Amino acid sequence: MEIELRQVSKRFARTTALRGVDLTIARGARVALLGPNGSGKTTLTRAIMGLLRTEGSILIDGRPLTDRMTIAPRLAYVPQIAPQMAAAVDEIVGVVCELRGLAPAAVAEIAADLGLDLVAVRGRALRNLSGGMRQKLLLAIALATPAELLILDEPTASLDAAARARFLARFAAIASGATVILCSHRLDELRSLVDHVVVLSDGTVAHDGPAAAYLSERLAAVIEVRCRDGAPPWLVEHGFARGVGGWWSRAVTPAEKLTLVPAALAALGGEVDDLVVRDADRLELTPEVRHVA
Repeated sequence: MEIELRQVSKRFARTTALRGVDLTIARGARVALLGPNGSGKTTLTRAIMGLLRTEGSILIDGRPLTDRMTIAPRLAYVPQIAPQMAAAVDEIVGVVCELRGLAPAAVAEIAADLGLDLVAVRGRALRNLSGGMRQKLLLAIALATPAELLILDEPTASLDAAARARFLARFAAIASGATVILCSHRLDELRSLVDHVVVLSDGTVAHDGPAAAYLSERLAAVIEVRCRDGAPPWLVEHGFARGVGGWWSRAVTPAEKLTLVPAALAALGGEVDDLVVRDADRLELTPEVRHVA
């Protein structure tokens, strides 16, 4: 599905949520939609889904979006916060499958892969499930749908590490043909799932470009080294901060990570008991990383 926004604006009372947004999302693109709270991300996705009336025009595959029912059958959406519905899980799955022409077994299979047994929770109200269970159910329904547009708002925020890894693998296999809009702050998700980044700021497009270049400038990592004795001069000279238990750490940019890890191993040799490299969870660099960069 191709999406084109032309001078799209939206105002709520005294608040302007979108200010003349011009944006084109190519068919099959995987777009990370980023921005701080209040930047207009939710308003923009709701407008694309036809849930809000806006000024300007929204075109879907070259045709004006005038009736949300023209896009609803082609859309799958996972909100950041699941609705507090009193309906039971089996009722929700049954209704969605009937409307979408899906096999309930397909939803159950994906849910099981994410760690949710639908049979065990089928009689429970959606609102009585844990946050993680609700998220797994919504993801299973969305991924079982052969949608042309998939909008995911912080899809793994409530998932444990194992479920997150299974979701990423499942997503790569199932959603390969869909246009994707992903709202997330997790660098590991962005790096593996998207090819384009759109950043909103105060209701306007502040950045629109390839993901690789954007993330390479902002991806932060932390190198942690545990040494056996004392304070190795090499770590001090290269800006590592001393922690407890023999651990030393430093926040770095992607380029520094590639050079510092082998350099540390070569310089410290047998003094190293352990070495860990982990990516930062947020897009915004910490002051320490900005200083290092």
